[in-house]
Amino acid sequence: MKTHKRLLALDAMRGYTIMAMILVSTPATWDHVYLPVTHAEWNNTTPTDLIFPFFIFIVGIAIAISFGSKKSKGITTKAFYTKTVLRFVKIMGVGILLNLFPKFDILNYGWYGVGYTGVLPRIAVVYLVCALLFLHTKWKQQVYIAITILIGYWLCMYFIYIPDIGSGMLEPSKNVAHYIDRLVLSLQEGQWVPEGFFSSFPAIVTGILGMLTGALLTSKKSISDKIIWLFLLGFTLLLAGIVWSWHFPLNKNIWSSSFVLYSGGFGMLTLAASIFLIDYLGYKKGTKMGIVFGSNAITLYVLFHVLHPVFLDWKLINGQSTNIWFFETITSLGVAPKLTSLLYAIAYTLLCYIPAYWLYKKRIFIKL
Repeated sequence: MKTHKRLLALDAMRGYTIMAMILVSTPATWDHVYLPVTHAEWNNTTPTDLIFPFFIFIVGIAIAISFGSKKSKGITTKAFYTKTVLRFVKIMGVGILLNLFPKFDILNYGWYGVGYTGVLPRIAVVYLVCALLFLHTKWKQQVYIAITILIGYWLCMYFIYIPDIGSGMLEPSKNVAHYIDRLVLSLQEGQWVPEGFFSSFPAIVTGILGMLTGALLTSKKSISDKIIWLFLLGFTLLLAGIVWSWHFPLNKNIWSSSFVLYSGGFGMLTLAASIFLIDYLGYKKGTKMGIVFGSNAITLYVLFHVLHPVFLDWKLINGQSTNIWFFETITSLGVAPKLTSLLYAIAYTLLCYIPAYWLYKKRIFIKL
Protein backbone atom coordinates (compact mmCIF):
# COMPACT_ATOMS: atom_id res chain seq x y z
CA MET A 1 0.00 0.00 0.00
CA LYS A 2 1.30 3.46 -0.86
CA THR A 3 1.83 5.82 2.01
CA HIS A 4 -0.66 8.36 0.69
CA LYS A 5 -3.50 5.87 0.25
CA ARG A 6 -6.56 6.62 2.37
CA LEU A 7 -6.88 4.28 5.32
CA LEU A 8 -10.26 2.54 5.38
CA ALA A 9 -9.59 1.49 8.97
CA LEU A 10 -9.54 5.13 10.12
CA ASP A 11 -12.83 5.92 8.34
CA ALA A 12 -14.46 2.82 9.80
CA MET A 13 -13.15 3.56 13.31
CA ARG A 14 -14.61 7.08 13.15
CA GLY A 15 -18.01 5.74 12.13
CA TYR A 16 -18.15 2.94 14.67
CA THR A 17 -17.16 5.41 17.38
CA ILE A 18 -20.18 7.59 16.51
CA MET A 19 -22.39 4.50 16.43
CA ALA A 20 -21.13 3.55 19.88
CA MET A 21 -21.89 7.08 21.14
CA ILE A 22 -25.48 6.72 19.94
CA LEU A 23 -25.84 3.15 21.23
CA VAL A 24 -24.76 3.87 24.81
CA SER A 25 -26.94 7.00 24.97
CA THR A 26 -30.25 5.42 23.96
CA PRO A 27 -31.30 2.49 26.19
CA ALA A 28 -35.01 1.83 26.47
CA THR A 29 -34.71 2.69 30.15
CA TRP A 30 -31.77 3.68 32.32
CA ASP A 31 -33.19 1.47 35.09
CA HIS A 32 -32.04 -1.62 33.18
CA VAL A 33 -28.65 -1.37 31.49
CA TYR A 34 -25.58 -3.58 31.28
CA LEU A 35 -22.52 -2.24 33.10
CA PRO A 36 -20.25 -2.04 30.00
CA VAL A 37 -22.68 0.34 28.26
CA THR A 38 -22.77 2.79 31.18
CA HIS A 39 -20.19 5.27 32.41
CA ALA A 40 -18.23 4.57 35.57
CA GLU A 41 -19.76 6.52 38.44
CA TRP A 42 -16.41 8.08 39.31
CA ASN A 43 -12.99 6.37 39.34
CA ASN A 44 -12.07 3.52 36.97
CA THR A 45 -13.47 3.11 33.48
CA THR A 46 -15.90 1.08 31.42
CA PRO A 47 -15.77 0.56 27.63
CA THR A 48 -18.28 3.41 27.35
CA ASP A 49 -15.81 5.82 28.94
CA LEU A 50 -13.41 5.24 26.04
CA ILE A 51 -15.83 6.31 23.30
CA PHE A 52 -15.57 10.10 23.62
CA PRO A 53 -11.75 10.16 23.94
CA PHE A 54 -11.58 7.86 20.91
CA PHE A 55 -13.47 10.47 18.88
CA ILE A 56 -11.25 13.32 20.09
CA PHE A 57 -8.23 11.15 19.28
CA ILE A 58 -9.60 10.74 15.73
CA VAL A 59 -10.17 14.51 15.48
CA GLY A 60 -6.47 14.97 16.18
CA ILE A 61 -5.55 12.45 13.47
CA ALA A 62 -7.82 14.24 10.99
CA ILE A 63 -6.13 17.57 11.73
CA ALA A 64 -2.68 16.14 10.99
CA ILE A 65 -3.80 14.44 7.79
CA SER A 66 -6.01 17.24 6.44
CA PHE A 67 -3.83 20.20 7.39
CA GLY A 68 -0.66 18.38 6.39
CA SER A 69 -2.09 17.71 2.94
CA LYS A 70 -3.16 21.35 2.54
CA LYS A 71 0.25 22.58 3.72
CA SER A 72 1.92 20.54 1.01
CA LYS A 73 -0.33 22.24 -1.55
CA GLY A 74 0.86 25.69 -0.46
CA ILE A 75 -2.34 26.96 1.15
CA THR A 76 -1.73 30.24 3.00
CA THR A 77 -1.68 30.59 6.78
CA LYS A 78 -4.54 33.08 6.55
CA ALA A 79 -6.69 30.47 4.81
CA PHE A 80 -5.86 27.99 7.58
CA TYR A 81 -6.90 30.50 10.24
CA THR A 82 -10.17 31.28 8.45
CA LYS A 83 -11.04 27.59 8.06
CA THR A 84 -10.10 26.76 11.65
CA VAL A 85 -11.99 29.60 13.32
CA LEU A 86 -15.05 29.12 11.11
CA ARG A 87 -15.24 25.43 11.93
CA PHE A 88 -14.76 26.15 15.62
CA VAL A 89 -17.67 28.63 15.55
CA LYS A 90 -19.93 26.21 13.67
CA ILE A 91 -19.28 23.23 15.95
CA MET A 92 -19.57 25.38 19.08
CA GLY A 93 -22.78 26.98 17.79
CA VAL A 94 -24.40 23.65 17.03
CA GLY A 95 -23.30 22.40 20.45
CA ILE A 96 -24.98 25.35 22.15
CA LEU A 97 -28.20 24.75 20.21
CA LEU A 98 -28.17 21.07 21.20
CA ASN A 99 -27.73 22.06 24.84
CA LEU A 100 -30.87 24.17 24.55
CA PHE A 101 -32.87 21.60 22.56
CA PRO A 102 -35.78 20.95 22.78
CA LYS A 103 -36.99 23.75 25.11
CA PHE A 104 -34.68 26.57 24.02
CA ASP A 105 -35.03 28.11 27.47
CA ILE A 106 -31.93 30.30 27.76
CA LEU A 107 -33.00 32.05 30.96
CA ASN A 108 -33.45 28.84 32.91
CA TYR A 109 -30.48 27.02 31.40
CA GLY A 110 -28.03 29.86 32.03
CA TRP A 111 -24.35 29.69 31.09
CA TYR A 112 -24.19 26.14 32.39
CA GLY A 113 -26.74 25.05 29.82
CA VAL A 114 -25.84 27.08 26.75
CA GLY A 115 -22.15 27.76 27.14
CA TYR A 116 -18.99 25.79 27.16
CA THR A 117 -20.10 22.39 28.40
CA GLY A 118 -21.08 19.38 26.34
CA VAL A 119 -19.61 16.99 23.80
CA LEU A 120 -19.62 19.28 20.75
CA PRO A 121 -18.28 22.36 22.61
CA ARG A 122 -15.40 20.25 23.91
CA ILE A 123 -14.71 18.93 20.42
CA ALA A 124 -14.75 22.52 19.13
CA VAL A 125 -12.24 23.72 21.71
CA VAL A 126 -9.91 20.75 21.23
CA TYR A 127 -10.11 21.20 17.46
CA LEU A 128 -9.26 24.91 17.67
CA VAL A 129 -6.31 24.49 20.04
CA CYS A 130 -4.88 21.44 18.28
CA ALA A 131 -5.22 23.04 14.84
CA LEU A 132 -3.30 26.11 16.02
CA LEU A 133 -0.65 23.89 17.62
CA PHE A 134 -0.29 21.96 14.38
CA LEU A 135 0.23 25.19 12.44
CA HIS A 136 2.86 26.60 14.79
CA THR A 137 4.70 23.65 16.34
CA LYS A 138 6.61 20.55 15.28
CA TRP A 139 5.77 17.10 16.59
CA LYS A 140 8.55 17.18 19.21
CA GLN A 141 7.21 20.45 20.60
CA GLN A 142 3.74 18.91 20.72
CA VAL A 143 5.15 16.05 22.82
CA TYR A 144 6.67 18.54 25.29
CA ILE A 145 3.41 20.51 25.46
CA ALA A 146 1.43 17.32 26.10
CA ILE A 147 3.77 16.21 28.89
CA THR A 148 3.68 19.69 30.46
CA ILE A 149 -0.14 19.80 30.45
CA LEU A 150 -0.52 16.31 31.95
CA ILE A 151 2.00 16.88 34.73
CA GLY A 152 0.71 20.40 35.37
CA TYR A 153 -2.89 19.15 35.59
CA TRP A 154 -1.84 16.40 38.01
CA LEU A 155 0.00 18.90 40.25
CA CYS A 156 -2.93 21.33 40.18
CA MET A 157 -5.41 18.62 41.14
CA TYR A 158 -3.32 17.59 44.12
CA PHE A 159 -1.76 20.81 45.40
CA ILE A 160 -4.11 23.74 44.73
CA TYR A 161 -5.92 24.62 47.95
CA ILE A 162 -9.73 24.71 47.82
CA PRO A 163 -11.36 26.98 50.44
CA ASP A 164 -13.09 25.03 53.23
CA ILE A 165 -12.01 21.73 51.65
CA GLY A 166 -8.23 21.62 51.45
CA SER A 167 -5.96 20.12 48.81
CA GLY A 168 -5.42 16.69 47.30
CA MET A 169 -9.14 15.83 47.16
CA LEU A 170 -10.48 13.99 44.09
CA GLU A 171 -14.02 13.31 45.24
CA PRO A 172 -17.09 14.54 43.32
CA SER A 173 -17.73 18.23 44.04
CA LYS A 174 -14.53 18.27 46.12
CA ASN A 175 -11.76 18.62 43.57
CA VAL A 176 -9.90 21.42 41.83
CA ALA A 177 -11.57 20.84 38.44
CA HIS A 178 -15.01 21.26 40.00
CA TYR A 179 -13.88 24.29 42.00
CA ILE A 180 -12.49 26.07 38.92
CA ASP A 181 -15.56 25.12 36.85
CA ARG A 182 -17.81 26.64 39.49
CA LEU A 183 -15.90 29.92 39.19
CA VAL A 184 -15.60 29.98 35.40
CA LEU A 185 -18.97 28.50 34.43
CA SER A 186 -21.02 29.90 37.33
CA LEU A 187 -22.24 26.47 38.35
CA GLN A 188 -24.71 26.18 41.18
CA GLU A 189 -23.85 24.37 44.40
CA GLY A 190 -23.81 20.64 43.71
CA GLN A 191 -23.81 20.96 39.91
CA TRP A 192 -21.22 18.92 38.06
CA VAL A 193 -20.44 18.84 34.34
CA PRO A 194 -18.18 16.11 32.91
CA GLU A 195 -17.11 18.32 29.98
CA GLY A 196 -16.15 21.33 32.07
CA PHE A 197 -13.58 24.07 31.56
CA PHE A 198 -10.55 22.87 33.49
CA SER A 199 -10.68 19.24 32.35
CA SER A 200 -10.50 20.44 28.75
CA PHE A 201 -6.76 20.96 29.19
CA PRO A 202 -5.96 17.23 29.46
CA ALA A 203 -8.61 16.58 26.77
CA ILE A 204 -6.48 18.72 24.45
CA VAL A 205 -3.66 16.25 25.06
CA THR A 206 -5.94 13.49 23.76
CA GLY A 207 -6.19 15.53 20.57
CA ILE A 208 -2.40 15.98 20.51
CA LEU A 209 -1.95 12.20 20.76
CA GLY A 210 -4.18 11.98 17.69
CA MET A 211 -2.04 14.53 15.86
CA LEU A 212 1.11 12.60 16.69
CA THR A 213 -0.59 9.46 15.38
CA GLY A 214 -1.56 11.35 12.23
CA ALA A 215 2.06 12.43 11.76
CA LEU A 216 3.10 8.78 11.94
CA LEU A 217 0.40 7.71 9.48
CA THR A 218 1.44 10.36 6.92
CA SER A 219 5.16 9.62 7.28
CA LYS A 220 7.18 7.75 4.66
CA LYS A 221 7.36 4.61 6.77
CA SER A 222 5.93 1.40 5.32
CA ILE A 223 2.49 0.35 6.48
CA SER A 224 4.00 -2.56 8.43
CA ASP A 225 6.34 -0.17 10.27
CA LYS A 226 3.43 2.16 11.04
CA ILE A 227 1.43 -0.73 12.51
CA ILE A 228 4.38 -1.86 14.63
CA TRP A 229 4.98 1.67 15.93
CA LEU A 230 1.28 2.11 16.74
CA PHE A 231 1.23 -1.15 18.69
CA LEU A 232 4.43 -0.24 20.53
CA LEU A 233 3.36 3.32 21.39
CA GLY A 234 -0.18 2.25 22.25
CA PHE A 235 1.01 -0.44 24.65
CA THR A 236 3.50 1.99 26.23
CA LEU A 237 0.83 4.66 26.79
CA LEU A 238 -1.63 2.10 28.13
CA LEU A 239 0.92 0.75 30.60
CA ALA A 240 1.97 4.28 31.64
CA GLY A 241 -1.69 5.18 32.24
CA ILE A 242 -2.22 2.13 34.42
CA VAL A 243 0.92 2.84 36.47
CA TRP A 244 0.00 6.52 36.88
CA SER A 245 -3.52 5.51 37.94
CA TRP A 246 -2.06 4.03 41.12
CA HIS A 247 -1.65 7.62 42.30
CA PHE A 248 -3.94 9.62 39.97
CA PRO A 249 -6.96 7.34 39.31
CA LEU A 250 -8.45 6.69 35.90
CA ASN A 251 -11.38 9.08 35.77
CA LYS A 252 -13.24 10.31 32.69
CA ASN A 253 -15.27 12.81 34.72
CA ILE A 254 -12.18 14.90 35.47
CA TRP A 255 -10.27 13.53 32.42
CA SER A 256 -7.35 12.60 34.66
CA SER A 257 -3.84 12.51 33.23
CA SER A 258 -3.71 8.74 33.68
CA PHE A 259 -7.02 8.47 31.78
CA VAL A 260 -5.52 10.45 28.87
CA LEU A 261 -2.64 7.99 28.54
CA TYR A 262 -4.87 4.95 29.12
CA SER A 263 -7.54 5.95 26.57
CA GLY A 264 -4.93 7.23 24.09
CA GLY A 265 -3.09 3.92 24.33
CA PHE A 266 -6.30 2.01 23.71
CA GLY A 267 -7.03 4.29 20.76
CA MET A 268 -3.65 3.57 19.17
CA LEU A 269 -3.96 -0.17 19.78
CA THR A 270 -7.47 -0.23 18.29
CA LEU A 271 -6.34 1.72 15.24
CA ALA A 272 -3.25 -0.46 14.81
CA ALA A 273 -5.34 -3.65 14.93
CA SER A 274 -7.87 -2.14 12.51
CA ILE A 275 -5.21 -1.06 10.00
CA PHE A 276 -3.58 -4.49 10.23
CA LEU A 277 -6.82 -6.33 9.51
CA ILE A 278 -8.45 -3.94 7.03
CA ASP A 279 -5.70 -2.13 5.15
CA TYR A 280 -2.83 -4.62 5.47
CA LEU A 281 -4.54 -8.01 5.30
CA GLY A 282 -7.51 -6.71 3.30
CA TYR A 283 -10.34 -7.96 5.51
CA LYS A 284 -12.92 -5.29 4.65
CA LYS A 285 -16.09 -7.13 5.62
CA GLY A 286 -18.03 -5.17 8.21
CA THR A 287 -16.38 -1.84 7.41
CA LYS A 288 -19.20 -0.45 5.25
CA MET A 289 -21.48 0.55 8.12
CA GLY A 290 -18.64 2.31 9.90
CA ILE A 291 -17.58 4.14 6.74
CA VAL A 292 -21.18 5.25 6.11
CA PHE A 293 -21.56 6.64 9.63
CA GLY A 294 -18.08 8.15 9.58
CA SER A 295 -18.65 10.07 6.36
CA ASN A 296 -21.10 12.38 8.19
CA ALA A 297 -20.07 11.72 11.78
CA ILE A 298 -20.99 14.98 13.51
CA THR A 299 -24.15 15.36 11.39
CA LEU A 300 -25.34 11.94 12.60
CA TYR A 301 -24.51 12.87 16.18
CA VAL A 302 -26.64 16.00 15.83
CA LEU A 303 -29.47 14.04 14.19
CA PHE A 304 -29.44 11.53 17.05
CA HIS A 305 -29.84 14.37 19.57
CA VAL A 306 -32.69 15.93 17.63
CA LEU A 307 -34.64 12.70 17.14
CA HIS A 308 -34.05 11.15 20.55
CA PRO A 309 -36.42 13.43 22.55
CA VAL A 310 -39.16 12.67 20.03
CA PHE A 311 -38.99 8.95 20.79
CA LEU A 312 -38.66 9.55 24.52
CA ASP A 313 -41.33 12.21 25.07
CA TRP A 314 -43.92 11.95 22.31
CA LYS A 315 -46.79 9.53 22.85
CA LEU A 316 -46.43 7.84 19.48
CA ILE A 317 -47.89 4.37 20.12
CA ASN A 318 -51.06 3.68 22.14
CA GLY A 319 -50.47 6.76 24.27
CA GLN A 320 -46.96 5.61 25.17
CA SER A 321 -43.54 6.87 24.23
CA THR A 322 -41.71 4.58 21.82
CA ASN A 323 -39.07 3.43 24.28
CA ILE A 324 -41.60 2.47 26.98
CA TRP A 325 -43.85 0.70 24.48
CA PHE A 326 -40.87 -1.24 23.14
CA PHE A 327 -39.63 -2.13 26.61
CA GLU A 328 -43.00 -3.33 27.90
CA THR A 329 -43.80 -5.25 24.70
CA ILE A 330 -40.50 -7.11 24.47
CA THR A 331 -40.19 -7.89 28.18
CA SER A 332 -43.74 -9.27 28.13
CA LEU A 333 -42.39 -11.93 25.74
CA GLY A 334 -39.97 -13.08 28.44
CA VAL A 335 -36.88 -11.22 27.25
CA ALA A 336 -34.62 -10.00 30.08
CA PRO A 337 -35.06 -6.27 30.87
CA LYS A 338 -31.39 -5.38 30.34
CA LEU A 339 -31.30 -7.20 27.01
CA THR A 340 -34.51 -5.47 25.96
CA SER A 341 -33.02 -2.10 26.82
CA LEU A 342 -29.95 -2.92 24.73
CA LEU A 343 -32.07 -4.13 21.81
CA TYR A 344 -33.88 -0.79 21.77
CA ALA A 345 -30.55 1.05 21.65
CA ILE A 346 -29.42 -1.14 18.76
CA ALA A 347 -32.70 -0.54 16.91
CA TYR A 348 -32.40 3.22 17.40
CA THR A 349 -28.80 3.18 16.13
CA LEU A 350 -29.87 1.22 13.05
CA LEU A 351 -32.64 3.76 12.50
CA CYS A 352 -29.99 6.49 12.38
CA TYR A 353 -28.21 4.42 9.74
CA ILE A 354 -31.03 5.07 7.26
CA PRO A 355 -30.36 8.81 6.77
CA ALA A 356 -26.62 8.13 7.07
CA TYR A 357 -26.80 5.66 4.18
CA TRP A 358 -28.95 8.03 2.10
CA LEU A 359 -26.44 10.85 2.53
CA TYR A 360 -23.58 8.50 1.68
CA LYS A 361 -25.27 7.17 -1.48
CA LYS A 362 -26.06 10.72 -2.62
CA ARG A 363 -22.42 11.69 -1.96
CA ILE A 364 -23.59 14.38 0.44
CA PHE A 365 -20.94 15.04 3.08
CA ILE A 366 -21.89 17.75 5.56
CA LYS A 367 -18.79 19.21 7.15
CA LEU A 368 -19.29 21.56 10.07
